[in-house]
Amino acid sequence: MSGGSGLVVALDGPAGAGKSTAGRALARELGYTYVDTGAMYRAVGLIARERGVSPEDDDALADLVAQLRITFVPAPEGQRVLVNGRDVTSEIRSAAIGQWASRVSARPVVRARLVAMQRELGAQGGVVMDGRDIGTVVFPSADVKVYLDAALPERARRRHRELRDAGEAVSYEDVLKEMEQRDERDSTRAAAPLRPARDAVVIDTTHLSPAEVCNRLVALVRERVRS
Repeated sequence: MSGGSGLVVALDGPAGAGKSTAGRALARELGYTYVDTGAMYRAVGLIARERGVSPEDDDALADLVAQLRITFVPAPEGQRVLVNGRDVTSEIRSAAIGQWASRVSARPVVRARLVAMQRELGAQGGVVMDGRDIGTVVFPSADVKVYLDAALPERARRRHRELRDAGEAVSYEDVLKEMEQRDERDSTRAAAPLRPARDAVVIDTTHLSPAEVCNRLVALVRERVRS
């Protein structure tokens, strides 16, 4: 159980499974804080790319993440992501930065720093946190653990639509290939590989609408509160 007011809800799963959409909706429904941990890794990837830091250079990455302050600011259109006061919300959503995020997230020096930040953000409870290792590493005693998944072609379709709507000229085939590579990298990395927690509820979102996913999550949280 969380130590503060409200529960800790952990949402894990691969890219395109619907974690961010479901997480934001659930947090609104519960009046909780929403934390997109994937955005934190994307922010590190963005800054590493800008500064010419190799995703394989652990010493340089350790120095870089030690200098970063990543914050989330509520906004009418959704949460804004700031790095040392700079709004990077739009920049971190590109396909290229997604690949950088996957690469830096495999490095233990990066994960150690960001996991510490994430635990601090969720320490008081009343939080919905989404990512790839929330229920297994960040909050292994989270009150509610859910693993969202979907068929790869559907996840790629969702991501392709998101990128297209953001103005990126990328093909579905390229998105599918990059997602396959990221799935492989995330699930086989030595540090906190992507996998459901043993006690997580697994939900396949392939044929579910965002509202249906949110409703299932709300039901799980209410059941946990009653118990």
